[in-house]
Amino acid sequence: MLEDKPVQAPHTVRPLRLAIIVGALGVVFGDIGTSPIYTLQTVFNPADPHPVPLTEANLYGVVSLIFWSVMVIVTLTYVVLVMRADNHGEGGIMALITLLRRGAATRGHRTSIMLGFLGLFGAALFFGDSMITPAISVLSAVEGLKTLEPDLADWVVPITAVIIVALFCVQRQGTAVVGRFFGPVMILWFLAIGACGVGGIASNPGILAALSPTHAISFMAGHFHIAFFALAAIVLAVTGAEALYADMGHFGRRAIVVGWLGLVLPACTLSYFGQGALLLLDENTHTAPFFLLAPQWARLPLVLLATAATVIASQAVITGAFSVVSQAVQLGYLPRLRITHTSARAIGQIYVPWINWVLMVAVLTLVFAFETSAALAYAFGMAVSGTITITTLLFLYYARQQWKWPLWLLLSGGGLLLTVDLMFLAANLTKLVHGAWLPLVIAIFMFTVMTTWQRGRHLVTDARREIEGPLRPFIAELATRRPALTRVPGTAIFLNRHDDTTPLAMRANVEHNHVLHEHVIIVSVETLPVPRLSDEERIAVDALGYRDDGIVHVLVHAGYMERPDVPAALHMLPAEITEGGIDLDRASFFLSHLELVPGDNTDMVGWRKRLFVATSLLTADAAGYFNLPQDRTILVGSRMEV
Repeated sequence: MLEDKPVQAPHTVRPLRLAIIVGALGVVFGDIGTSPIYTLQTVFNPADPHPVPLTEANLYGVVSLIFWSVMVIVTLTYVVLVMRADNHGEGGIMALITLLRRGAATRGHRTSIMLGFLGLFGAALFFGDSMITPAISVLSAVEGLKTLEPDLADWVVPITAVIIVALFCVQRQGTAVVGRFFGPVMILWFLAIGACGVGGIASNPGILAALSPTHAISFMAGHFHIAFFALAAIVLAVTGAEALYADMGHFGRRAIVVGWLGLVLPACTLSYFGQGALLLLDENTHTAPFFLLAPQWARLPLVLLATAATVIASQAVITGAFSVVSQAVQLGYLPRLRITHTSARAIGQIYVPWINWVLMVAVLTLVFAFETSAALAYAFGMAVSGTITITTLLFLYYARQQWKWPLWLLLSGGGLLLTVDLMFLAANLTKLVHGAWLPLVIAIFMFTVMTTWQRGRHLVTDARREIEGPLRPFIAELATRRPALTRVPGTAIFLNRHDDTTPLAMRANVEHNHVLHEHVIIVSVETLPVPRLSDEERIAVDALGYRDDGIVHVLVHAGYMERPDVPAALHMLPAEITEGGIDLDRASFFLSHLELVPGDNTDMVGWRKRLFVATSLLTADAAGYFNLPQDRTILVGSRMEV
């Protein structure tokens, strides 16, 4: 049995197998691997509010900037540095928030708490990314039809909408079946874009001179008034960098590093340089250099392959949104939503119905409102640059506090990385009126919802503690009560939010019915700041001071990547610990339900109270969430003002 104390999950190094690398190629790199479709055409889009003239010098500078931006942000910042900051193998901005929260708890640093809120805003930006990525990715792929037949332009939006609806409708089935095909498709994709890039480079090998950072530096220094605005589109080349970090828990750091350095980075680099070579030969190809790089006979297959790749990229970011929501629920930033596990083998494969349909409506709205990938590019760039900047800032603080990086290294090396990120962020801020406002509005809304829920939940918790009263004195009162309380045959299991207060349902049963079951188990579920736990770390039992009254308290631990299963945890209890044998197959489960209504409490302003109460309506059925048997679960309700 586990004592009631903080738990450290085991951090094992998984063996590196080819299947893991292939899986990572199919899931992790979909977003960044499809960036070559739209990055260069967005940079040289003549309809841009700050257009970049398509000259030889500018082209060399842009291609060089793309290459070195990918090297600095993706390879250096994420692959080499940020991915080392893991929470027991799990990555992503929510993992960084957890690490910072843990640091704040141990050191009490106000800075850690403030950066935790900044990280929460970064997670909120990811929701905007989850809406924009499917829209811009699928649109950009379907737009390839225009290179085959210009008259098909009117069909781009309807075809995109059909693909997106189909994509979200199959989410409930999970990715267990189709996921095995993602890797081979993406391998074919990277080989194809690499081959097209080689063909373009062969036609004009001089483009390889852009590998030198001098072209990027000269472009920024000599044409800053052009290069600065170009950064708003160049950042599209690093979209999906956060996915490398976020999906680290599924595939491990080594598989992602091998996949990135061994295939994805070379293929994307070849594609960018091939497109650059094509533009040097024919500047009229700026409308779709990615597709026009392929020979005429290969364009239709490339469009179909691009569509498949962008669907995979969209699938990855949708799955990422489900994962972020699940973690936010466990960490107390969102209400308990209905979450369905779509695979008995893969823990991380989940489906969140409410989020799925909200995302679908949002993505379709973006498709019909913006109509082209170019129009969505600035919104996408803001979401990406904002998330990357916040991640870098959080990482640098973590490296200083936990790894004790020397101040000179932090200011020089870390300052340089942060300066690069801030340049991209500043460039995208110039596009606010052209669409960059969209992810900020989404992020502000989600941040407000999450912080309001966290604050309201804290207030309700404090109020509930007062109503419930302390547990041990209540148990002591039962032991000395005269006349003794009537005990009826059977087992009652009371779920309670806290491990030191009396369940409302239990108190009501005693005070109103004057009876109690022969065996009583009070269960509290605690989510720990680790991804997953072993069975040995799952439960802790407390006799509450009396070993012969048939009443025990069981604390069930769960990792923030897990869904609590109360019956499964209770089946692990031996009879000698529960003060007698219990029949879980016939036990009754009691839940305490609070109906929240706005009140006169001055701890929250009126609009936040209404938002908190409205958000609480999304709370999933507790019986289903904790996997309780519906036919043996009794709900005892009461009303509380907030």
